[in-house]
Amino acid sequence: MHHPYRGLEERAFWRASVGSRHFADIVNLWDPLPIGLEDEVATAGSCFAQHIGRNLQARGASYMDMEPPPVAFSDADEARRWGFGVFSARYGNIYTSRQLLQLFMEAHGERQPDEVVWEKDGRYYDALRPSVDPIGQESADDVIELRRAHLAAVRKMFRELDVFVFTLGLTEGWEAVSDGTMYPVAPGTAAGQYDRRKYRFRNIRYSQVMQDLREFWRMLKEVNPGARMLLTVSPVPLAATASGEHVLVATTYSKSVLRAVAGDLTTEEEDIYYFPSYEIITAPATHGVFYDPDLRNVNQFGVDVVMDHFFSGPIGEIFGDKTQAADDGELICDEGKLDTSQAV
Repeated sequence: MHHPYRGLEERAFWRASVGSRHFADIVNLWDPLPIGLEDEVATAGSCFAQHIGRNLQARGASYMDMEPPPVAFSDADEARRWGFGVFSARYGNIYTSRQLLQLFMEAHGERQPDEVVWEKDGRYYDALRPSVDPIGQESADDVIELRRAHLAAVRKMFRELDVFVFTLGLTEGWEAVSDGTMYPVAPGTAAGQYDRRKYRFRNIRYSQVMQDLREFWRMLKEVNPGARMLLTVSPVPLAATASGEHVLVATTYSKSVLRAVAGDLTTEEEDIYYFPSYEIITAPATHGVFYDPDLRNVNQFGVDVVMDHFFSGPIGEIFGDKTQAADDGELICDEGKLDTSQAV
C-alpha cells in the first residue's frame, strides 16, 4: 500500500538509523550550515560552546578573538582563568537568552543596567561577568571603564561576524528586581551579596526564551544583515536548581524548553541553523558513556564524537580531519560554583 512514509530515507526511521546501530555508526545527524575558511566565526553561550570554538580555531577557521590577552600572561591556561580566549569576547558564560539579548542591547546603547558592579572583600567586580576577573579591581570606576571597553569589542564583534555560534545552557537565573537585569551567577557566589529585596529567581518560560531570541535576531540583522546563527543546546545538566523541583526534573524542563525554541527558530528563519550536540550526548544509544562518573560533565570521548559529527560532510572537507582537533582542557564554567559538594 502507498503511504507517506514509504520511500523516505533511512535516517527517518528509528530502527534502521538508531535502534539497530552502534552509536559510532549513527550518521547524517544534521545538515551542516554553509561556512568557509573566510567566514568570521564568533562563539558565546554556556560552557559547552567552548568546545566548538576551540576546534574551529584548531582547524583553521577565521575565529574572532575581540579581546586577546595581554602579553603579561605566561601561557594560554593562565589567560583563560581571566576570561581571555574562552569565547570570542571576554563576556564569560552567557547561559540564558535574556543575558544574550541584554548584552546586545547594552553594547548598542539600547539599555543601561541599574547595577553593574559587585563588591567582595574590598575589591570590585563586573556583576555581569564576575568570573573573568579573579581578583577584582580597586574601584567601581575601574570596573565601569573596563566594561565600556568590553562593550565596544562586543559591538564590533556583532557587526563584523559572519556566523554566530550560541549554545543555550539554562532557563534559570537571577535578576535584579529594579530592572530585570539577568546575571550569569547568583549574587553572593562569585561576588556581591544576596539580598532578596534586590534580586529574585527567574525561570524563563518557552514564550519568553523565544521572544528574547527573536528580538536578538531582529536586532542583529539590523546591524549585520548577512549574519548567520548556529544554535546548540548544552547537554550538561543543571548543577543546582532554585525552582523547588528535583534537579533532574528541573534539568529536563530547562533543556526541553531550549531544544524546542532552537528547533522552532531553525524552522522559521533560513539563516538560523541547529547542531544536535545535545542529542548526540544524551541519546539512548550511547548508554551514558559520554558522561563522567558524576553523570553531568561530558568526557573527552563524548566531546570527540560530537566534533566528529560537527566536522562532517562539507564542513569536514573544508576544515580537515580530526587529527587537527584541539586539545580540550578544563572548561571555564560559572555554574560549577553552585555545586557546594565540589571544591570550586
